[in-house]
Amino acid sequence: MEWKRPVLPVLPVLIVAMLWMLGSPPVAAQDPPAKNPLQGNADAIRTGMGLYRGRCADCHGMDAHGVRAPDITQVWASGRSDDGLFKTIKGGVPGTEMPANPRINDQEAWQILAYLRTLAASAPTDAPRGNAQNGEAIFRKQCAGCHRVNGTGGRLGPDLSRVGVARSREMLMLRIRRGLEDDFGTGYAPVTVTPETGPPIQGVKKNEDLFSVQIMDTRERIQGYEKDQVKAVEDGTRSAMPPFGPDRLSDGDLDDVLRYLQTLRGFDPTVAQ
Repeated sequence: MEWKRPVLPVLPVLIVAMLWMLGSPPVAAQDPPAKNPLQGNADAIRTGMGLYRGRCADCHGMDAHGVRAPDITQVWASGRSDDGLFKTIKGGVPGTEMPANPRINDQEAWQILAYLRTLAASAPTDAPRGNAQNGEAIFRKQCAGCHRVNGTGGRLGPDLSRVGVARSREMLMLRIRRGLEDDFGTGYAPVTVTPETGPPIQGVKKNEDLFSVQIMDTRERIQGYEKDQVKAVEDGTRSAMPPFGPDRLSDGDLDDVLRYLQTLRGFDPTVAQ
């Protein structure tokens, strides 16, 4: 007699499993706690220091005072919250060079923030100097031709809608007084294209590869050029933003402009309103 292996009821089992999965409610992502659960924890601070130096310091600097990215020693003094900063580390900031960091888990994000707390500047005790209303008027007259704020202004220079949380007063003052050399954000490096005929065309570089370059000229027109069809493509070493010395901007007016810039926060969904 030939024995046959019994056939297991696979289909009913699969159907039951699928119904169970479809009927299970999705697990909702939980909001982070309002306060860093690892703040002041010595082990977390030590681990956070290593994580910060390995993943953040190239842009924000070993001392967190900023290199290519903003000074982040001021974030708590400017009113940011632990949970908002946690979301920034994890999700990035849309429209900026701050990327999302899906490879950083929750524990690591809190450890980085625990370390940054040890570098954080205290809230200023002196009253802020300058008149923001007059500073805004000066900005619109002398700066808005190149810089946008909250959707208004030029595009040759970086959008400054969030500069109030991105740069310290000292850094802003230095940039205004000295202008900008060599440290250009992506899409704002100065460039001059000399065509086969006609005068050189100046602007800021938006894209470039081995064969072509795309620029925004001083009239804010996007122009593309094949490199073998022009005489030269030359990178500039100084931005179109000139130094604003005391002869162009008095100390009092500078204080007013700085006060206005410090009020700019832009829209950041990670900041509790």
